[in-house]
Amino acid sequence: MPAYHSKFTDAPKHIGNMAMLPLRTSYKGPAPKDTTDFDIIDEAIYYFKANIFFRTYEIKSEADRTLIYITLYVSECLKKLQKCGSKNDGQKEMYTLGITNFPIPGEGKFPLNAMFTKPANRSEEDTMRAYLQQIRQETGLRMCEKVFDPANDKPSKWWLCFAKRKFMDKSLSAPGQ
Repeated sequence: MPAYHSKFTDAPKHIGNMAMLPLRTSYKGPAPKDTTDFDIIDEAIYYFKANIFFRTYEIKSEADRTLIYITLYVSECLKKLQKCGSKNDGQKEMYTLGITNFPIPGEGKFPLNAMFTKPANRSEEDTMRAYLQQIRQETGLRMCEKVFDPANDKPSKWWLCFAKRKFMDKSLSAPGQ
């Protein structure tokens, strides 16, 4: 069975070789506003449990690179959320994770430099960093909604059981974190 690929293949704008897709978010950033009820973040979360088992992933479009990044970020979110006891704690942790300094394509610590091209200039680099931060903040918020049960404010074991898995044997965090 092949991995799931993004259906957002007609991206209006690209940064490097990554699609800059519209997002349904309240966070400020360069992403165009999405008016539909299903965006790339929803797609990545929806396909996460199936895609996390793949060690290889064939990239068919620039949107797949965005999907890969979000999938890896969801794994990072789950690692942090497994230590949280309530949704409020999880939201604080996701906010902190979303705004912390992180590497972008082209930088030495970025784990997927073989798949992504670095931004062409400083302006594109700033745009990419802002776009990825916007994705990180919105993904963290949505993961809190998915992981924590509104009835008892406890995390779902059906999400946290994926915290130790690595998509494509990669991780956005440094070893040991």
